[in-house]
Amino acid sequence: MDTLPLPARPSLDHYRKRAKELVSAARSGDETAVRTWADDWLRALASSLDVTVTPFVQHSMDRAIAAIEARVRESTSFALSDAQFLIAQAHGFESWARFADHIRPGAPRDTPFEAAADAVVGGDLDVLRRLVAENPELIRAHSERVHRATLLHYVAANGVEDFRQLTPPNAVAIARFLLESGAQADALAATYGNDRYQTTMNLLVSSIHPADAGVQAQLVETLVDFGAAVDGLDDDSSPLMTALAFGYRDAANALVRRGARVDSIIAAAAMGRVDVVDRVMVNGATLAPGTRLVGPAWFHLPSKPVAHIELALAWACKFGRAEVAHLMLDRGVRPTAKDNSDMTALHWAAASGLTTVVDRLLAMGAPLEVENQWGGTVLNSTLHFALYIPVPGVDYAPIVARLVKAGADVRVVDPFPTGNAAIDEVLQSHRT
Repeated sequence: MDTLPLPARPSLDHYRKRAKELVSAARSGDETAVRTWADDWLRALASSLDVTVTPFVQHSMDRAIAAIEARVRESTSFALSDAQFLIAQAHGFESWARFADHIRPGAPRDTPFEAAADAVVGGDLDVLRRLVAENPELIRAHSERVHRATLLHYVAANGVEDFRQLTPPNAVAIARFLLESGAQADALAATYGNDRYQTTMNLLVSSIHPADAGVQAQLVETLVDFGAAVDGLDDDSSPLMTALAFGYRDAANALVRRGARVDSIIAAAAMGRVDVVDRVMVNGATLAPGTRLVGPAWFHLPSKPVAHIELALAWACKFGRAEVAHLMLDRGVRPTAKDNSDMTALHWAAASGLTTVVDRLLAMGAPLEVENQWGGTVLNSTLHFALYIPVPGVDYAPIVARLVKAGADVRVVDPFPTGNAAIDEVLQSHRT
């Protein structure tokens, strides 16, 4: 959530002054005035913060300010109430009244909930225990901020304030304490659309922070231990499909280990369940009667079976399931199949080092120069994986050789040389 952190001692009078200054900047006619106002605010804020301004936090602060600039540009009549609302929103509050109430004299930033949230993300279990003992209602309380997260949601490190999206080493112990104290495993927040997907589980399995900390799968297990719906509140496989959509294999494996359903074509392909794929897929456009069609709601995936089948092929390649990919191609799935990021089956097969699948897709005429949503051709995408996020055990030079031999345009490679000697040797031979 693009949210500016509050200073250690926020002053309502100070924010009123800031709002008036924003109105003056917006009405000045100077195109640089709002940015100058924002830069001055950020400098003052950074100097007074008691949180670490990491690149992640700085990026969220920049986005919050960019949103304010955009709203000012769109406004035909910018008033003080508009400025106050934007400042409140930038701090994660739905109105100036709620924001003012939060920082009013006598209501310091470190309310019990705010202090407890800091303890959750900071891993301070002793402080958290004390706060909960003194204020038992904290266990099921919701934040005053617009995301309305509970303390348990903060364990997911997703959807809440960016400066609190942190995962301490003892995150599992923190989560277990909250759950043992009565936290609802599937309580809903108002993050990302305020719908029935906003559980701690769904936020957890789409969050980079617990994954990087190496505790995402353990947190999945802990939530399930305390009753979290392994297939989502609506029995639509949302946790598993979300974990797969974001590429978190360990979380997906943990969900399946704890009983998540793998009866849809997409989940089965991604998890390497050849038996399920064989049973539910009739051909490249048809599924067996009664086969479930599930996918993350935010995919906006059509209800036609062919859309699910083609995404399944792309994900089979994404997760290195060569046997599944060959079975699906045998059944007539189009080699142009792609996912919601316009990564084709060939993009993913090359990135995953599936040489036999790459050879087959090329022989079937899979396009080489089609671009994903980041503008990457198959060759460029493969090089990105090879250089920055290589799949363990994959030798990318032979994959690159296959692509350029098939006609991939080596002129798109920039910069060259790449720094990988084996790959550069392949590219140089074709560049000359």
